[in-house]
Amino acid sequence: MSQGTRIRSGFLVCAVLLSVSCAATGPARADTSDLLVFAAASLKTALDEINTLWHERTNKHATISYAASPALAKEIEQGAPADVFISADEDWMDYLAERKLIRPETRSDLIGNRLVLISPIGAAHPVNIVPGFPLLSLLGQGRLAMANTDSVPAGKYGRAALEALGAWESVKGRIAQAENVRAALLLIARSEAPLGIVYESDAVSEPSVARVGTFPENTHPRIVYPIAITSDSTKPAAHAFVDMLKTPEARAVFEKQGFTTLK
Repeated sequence: MSQGTRIRSGFLVCAVLLSVSCAATGPARADTSDLLVFAAASLKTALDEINTLWHERTNKHATISYAASPALAKEIEQGAPADVFISADEDWMDYLAERKLIRPETRSDLIGNRLVLISPIGAAHPVNIVPGFPLLSLLGQGRLAMANTDSVPAGKYGRAALEALGAWESVKGRIAQAENVRAALLLIARSEAPLGIVYESDAVSEPSVARVGTFPENTHPRIVYPIAITSDSTKPAAHAFVDMLKTPEARAVFEKQGFTTLK
């Protein structure tokens, strides 16, 4: 199978896996305690674990739909009945705020993250990510897996970092673009690309990949995940769920999964 065919196959698998709603506690009950949470795909591992804690403590259910932040924001704009939105950057939360689709008083910055370079486990050596580092030669004949660099937060952060390091022009024609960061991660996990740019939390979540370098924080905008309750939500539990995500127990889960606590 050619590399291009394998990459297209990987995209198809990712689209199937990550375009559906995911609930850590199984199918949600159709009652007033249910919540529908739209969350950036990179949050899946940590948020599923916290959702289990939420259910154990409250006996309430949160159905969580994971996808790229722009896709989720546009679904909310089109009337999707989400109660809570967690974006992987401020731009897409601003997008909803400008359209008065979130309650501004409920908006806050939840957690942060780091941007890393990964490879299939055992397939690459550590890389010193500095201006002028030889990314193109490190790719060999392969492609660099990234989330969409025009709209998806992880892709935009990655492009900004590569531009700051002087590497973008040499590799921009060698990008395997995925619809979200977890789809890019899967390409590396399946060895369909030799290197990829994802969040540190994604690298922590997948045992089939290895982190080979970390991008300096001054090469890209600050990575922050804002959270807010949507304007149309009528669920009292939405506030309690947001509060749960800010507890020490939830923060411990986030940190274990590679996220950072904001100062």
